[in-house]
Amino acid sequence: MRTASVVLSFLQRSLQVQGPFRKSIKSFSTYSTTREFEEIQVSVPWGHIAGKWYGPKDKRPLVGFHGWQDNAGTFDTLAPLLPQHIGFLSIDLPGHGLSSWLPHGSSYHSIDQLNIYFRLMNEFKWDKISMISHSMSAADGFVFTSLFPDKCDLFIAVDLVQPLLGKKELSIKMITDQFESYNKQIELSLQKSEPPTYEFDKLVERMTKANGDSILREYYELILKRNIKPSKEDPNKYYFSRDPQLKSMSFTIFPNDILVEMAHKITCPHLFITAKRARHYDSEEELKEVMDAFRKNPHFENHVVDGTHYVHLNEPHKIAEIVNPFIMKYRPE
Repeated sequence: MRTASVVLSFLQRSLQVQGPFRKSIKSFSTYSTTREFEEIQVSVPWGHIAGKWYGPKDKRPLVGFHGWQDNAGTFDTLAPLLPQHIGFLSIDLPGHGLSSWLPHGSSYHSIDQLNIYFRLMNEFKWDKISMISHSMSAADGFVFTSLFPDKCDLFIAVDLVQPLLGKKELSIKMITDQFESYNKQIELSLQKSEPPTYEFDKLVERMTKANGDSILREYYELILKRNIKPSKEDPNKYYFSRDPQLKSMSFTIFPNDILVEMAHKITCPHLFITAKRARHYDSEEELKEVMDAFRKNPHFENHVVDGTHYVHLNEPHKIAEIVNPFIMKYRPE
């Protein structure tokens, strides 16, 4: 087993952290192994999709999909703990991280992320996809595996079980807010050559506020390092380099009866992990029918862990203890 100091040294080198990123990394004493990765790019009509490929490339990997306005860094602490026999490809979705933005003036919709699954499958000539998805991407994974059950052979969802439930008042308000936000962001982008800039500590404060203190301070840089760039006007300040139009992203909404029908369509090995201290948009009563449909799948498992919405980043060992036996059961080779 490597010592904590060796692991820390490896992480600092592999992350290539400099300046503000280096100051808060601490010892990762829970790690028993490390994994080197290669930055990859997959061509798409509007540019490229970026990602981090850990481990072997001679077989189809497990693919990691992150949450809204995050990036591939959300899995940086979990990736070294996953089974070593299979690769892990952590993706930056369009407009996030190091991936290309959609053409200027375009709008983002979460259901369009399903096209990325097909782009990856076509690029690497996979007939199926295995995935671990967090938050927004867990909802997208629900849609993909229900619409194309023969295309997914393993689906792990962390802290979001389904797309948003289409309650009338909420649905109308969300659509209204998204249109207003979209037009506001377009106007701002036409007026400014560079987004608002902040000192690094202020960036962390903004992320802390936006995420409700659900990410531990020492792990913010793992996401920030793919989400910010130094200002050209003031090198001591930074700006968020993700597409500002993500703020007005539209999210998939379905009425309950359709969600239940879709849940019945998911037949692949399906693991859902709930974080106790996360914000959950739907009550247990509202989720009951969907969860009942999941349980008719003999390959479905549901686990609850103590942690926040980012438990996979803050306390990856808690997630690894659950997902690793599941992966070994259904992707042992």
